[in-house]
Amino acid sequence: MRVIIVEDELHNYRLLRGMVEKLRPDWQIVEWFESVKSSVAWLKSNPAPDIIFMDIQLTDGISFSIFDQVNVESMVIFTTAYDEYALRAFQVNSIDYLLKPIKEDKLSAAIEKFEHMVQGSSKQEESKPDYKELLQAITSGEKKYRKRFLITGATSYFKLDVNDVAWFYTESRVTTAVTFTGKENVIDLTIEKLEEQLDPELFFRTNRSSIVNINAIRKFENHFGGKLILRLISPFDEPITISRLKATEFKEWVGK
Repeated sequence: MRVIIVEDELHNYRLLRGMVEKLRPDWQIVEWFESVKSSVAWLKSNPAPDIIFMDIQLTDGISFSIFDQVNVESMVIFTTAYDEYALRAFQVNSIDYLLKPIKEDKLSAAIEKFEHMVQGSSKQEESKPDYKELLQAITSGEKKYRKRFLITGATSYFKLDVNDVAWFYTESRVTTAVTFTGKENVIDLTIEKLEEQLDPELFFRTNRSSIVNINAIRKFENHFGGKLILRLISPFDEPITISRLKATEFKEWVGK
């Protein structure tokens, strides 16, 4: 595997390089760059490396702008000090990132994840996130909602589109996404985090443990105490209770 590191602090570069060489001694770190400009120049004139470790904020700007200037064919693992806007964008786009100071176990897990993504896909292009979409979301300041999930299988990863999910539920601290065909997929997010990331035009938090897609609703009925009973389309038979406090808001949402 050919690797480049984009990092503007020498100390952080040396730490990261040392950990990568320890975890993957057979990998070749071919270049190190400190700026957007130098990274773009090299990527335009050299074969793409297999993987790039890239800091977000460089001396001459945000590294996302690299993807606006050159078609990056490599897999990328971002590194960053805590930055609220960046973390939100990563969560929405399912891109892996490492918080500084980088811990070896986190780096190892990120490397293994990307190795599985490449091995589990017949075409590497299918595995890569849309970096230009991420750049547009960051620079425009526009709120972007989650479009897909990365689901972990027994031996590989696969993509689950948000629009294919009829509803989400949590049980014993495990969150499950149920597709319109009835297939259940465990996802690594709490209901609270999901509520933040899903488009409120399409999804509604019905109670503490579930979120429903507007397209999965068949009908709802009045229940005692001002509550509502929600009935989903086939093949879902179990009713969902909507609390009195949420009943009015739910009716307004359905009627938009």
